[in-house]
Amino acid sequence: MAVFKGNLKIDPRGMIFEAYRIEGISLEECRMIFLDWAMHTPQGDMKSYLHELLVEYEQGNENHPMTQVIKEGLITSKEGGKRRGGRARQL
Repeated sequence: MAVFKGNLKIDPRGMIFEAYRIEGISLEECRMIFLDWAMHTPQGDMKSYLHELLVEYEQGNENHPMTQVIKEGLITSKEGGKRRGGRARQL
């Protein structure tokens, strides 16, 4: 028997789907879930992925902390969202 994890292929583990179902989830918890989701998301257009999440979940969840986190991600992606360190860091 398969467990329903949401409608989106970009969230195969259902992490974002489940975050919206957790009553009383905090902003910090949503940020941790979002980071884990983002780290396991296939390479692609992250801005497009974030828009897809908002289309799926924002309506009726305008004040949910995960909605805020996704919108913050969109702002970061519009600003370039460039890495500042790690392997890709330029010395």
